[in-house]
Amino acid sequence: MRFQLAINLERMDDDTDMRDVARHTLEMVQLADEAGFDIAWAAEHHALEMTIAPNPFQILTWWAMHTERIRLGTAVAVAAYWHPVNLAGEAAMTDLLSGGRLEFGIGSGAYQREFDRMHPGLKQSDAYRHMHEMLPALKALWAGDYEHHGEFWSFPTATSVPKPLQKPHPPIWVAARAPITFDYAVANGCNIMSWPLTRPFSEAEDYKGRLDEALAAHRDAARPTWAVMRHTALYTDAAGRDAAIRAIQSVLGQFENLFRNLGDVHNGFPKRIPLEELADREQYNPEMLEQNLMFGSPDVVIDKLKQYEALGVDDFIYYASMGLGQKEQKRSLELFCKEVMPAFA
Repeated sequence: MRFQLAINLERMDDDTDMRDVARHTLEMVQLADEAGFDIAWAAEHHALEMTIAPNPFQILTWWAMHTERIRLGTAVAVAAYWHPVNLAGEAAMTDLLSGGRLEFGIGSGAYQREFDRMHPGLKQSDAYRHMHEMLPALKALWAGDYEHHGEFWSFPTATSVPKPLQKPHPPIWVAARAPITFDYAVANGCNIMSWPLTRPFSEAEDYKGRLDEALAAHRDAARPTWAVMRHTALYTDAAGRDAAIRAIQSVLGQFENLFRNLGDVHNGFPKRIPLEELADREQYNPEMLEQNLMFGSPDVVIDKLKQYEALGVDDFIYYASMGLGQKEQKRSLELFCKEVMPAFA
């Protein structure tokens, strides 16, 4: 099993200095680089302090200038927010400036709130169609001159300038949970990243079944790399556990606000919905969170990861951003690097 890091620049309140956030995030990526993580992922989100990522390519270029070997990926560029010529050029420029280290992740987007601002009138549930039109256009633009007349974009002959260093193009990833997306990824030669949210291990088993079904339907297709992401926090005492549980519960309350598009966001900070107001609040039970997420001591985390490895997960994505304090985040990643990764060497 290989390891990847997903991390956001995040502020949970306006008392946190943005310069401290930037310094901390870069230090986490550098630590992952030194420890042998394969990929560091940057998201794309807009007008939200909990995920500060208006242009993931800018973030990756910054990381590239301060790291040596770790590959750098978008998780994910939201297809509907871009023009194909713009997206092809931005990705290729990042590949150039990083020395050919780009991993290109593309997806449909998560929050209706963002679509209401970035692409008014588009429903989040329909946005996958933009991704399906975007991806073949990108491949064609990276290859050379290309003219496009589609449902969402039309443009005369153009090409990507610059071209990617990696040939024919950087590795492509899609975020997949639904069967249709697994099928699309396998049929189009894309690697897959899956996120079971706070659900139990059985959710990852369901994803494995969808991957197997897609491979059976496309027998000539190569098996993609399959990565699974989990919020991760390592600790060695009850105080560490309690801090991690409080942090993830707070962030999940904010996620509920965004997923339900309540509009209760002040100056970029989503209001947290109190757990007692959630119909499915059992999903935020501390014991369940500790069991389902990649939480625990190094030995506990090793045992959990062995389950994913046995299931067939190729890469585990350590999701560091969950509102945990910067010191606790860094301590968790250090424990992971020093005590967990050697068990999978």
